[in-house]
Amino acid sequence: MEQCLIKNMYDLTETIAAGLFADADYPWEVLGKISDFIVKLGQTLDSSIYEMRGENIWVAKSANIAPTACLNGPLIIDEEAQIRHCAFIRGSAIVGKGAVVGNSTELKNVVIFNRVQVPHYNYVGDSILGCQSHMGAGSITSNVKSDKTLVTVKNGDTVVETGLKKFGAMLGDYVEVGCNSVLNPGTVVGRHTNIYPLSMVRGVVPPRSIYKNKNEVVEKTAE
Repeated sequence: MEQCLIKNMYDLTETIAAGLFADADYPWEVLGKISDFIVKLGQTLDSSIYEMRGENIWVAKSANIAPTACLNGPLIIDEEAQIRHCAFIRGSAIVGKGAVVGNSTELKNVVIFNRVQVPHYNYVGDSILGCQSHMGAGSITSNVKSDKTLVTVKNGDTVVETGLKKFGAMLGDYVEVGCNSVLNPGTVVGRHTNIYPLSMVRGVVPPRSIYKNKNEVVEKTAE
C-alpha cells in the first residue's frame, strides 16, 4: 500500500491543512479529525486576510462567495477560492486557495487542496482531494457502503481495514475524474491519474495511469 501513503499522494505545501496530516500515514486516518482541526486553526488565522461569517466559519476576504451559497461550519475557505451559485457546504470543510466549488455542488467533511475544481453538480463527502485535482460534471464520491459495513481499502489481494463507516475517495494531486463517474467507498486514486467518464471506481488506482474500467487500467505514456 506504499502508493496510498500521504507522502506519495499529496504535496502538503499546497494546503492550509498541512498540520492535519502530521501524525498520519494514510490520508483516511485524518477524516475524523477535520472538524476539530478547523476550529483550532481558524482561531489562529490572520484577521487582515480572513473574516468570520458565522460560528466557526472563516472566509478569506479575497474569496468570491455567491450570495446563494450555503455555508455551514466548521469551515475555512482560503484565498481566491470561488464558491458559486447554490453550492452547499454542510460543514467540516477546508477549501483551498484558488479552488472552485461550483453550482449545486455539496461538500461535507472534506479537505480540498489548492486549485481543486468541483465545479458542476458534484457530491464530495468524507474525502480528500489533492492539489489541482478536478471532478467532471456530475461525478460524485459515494461515502457509505450499501450494506452499511465498515469501509476497507483494497489493492489486489491486500485489504486494509479502515474502521470507518463513512469514507468517500482519496484523490492524489492532479487527478482528473470524468463526468458522471462514481467513486465508491474506499477509492484511492494516485497522482496524475485520469478516470474515464461514466466510470464506476473502487479500490486503489495506480498513479500516472488511465482508468477505463476495472479490467483496463493502463499506464500513461510520457507526457
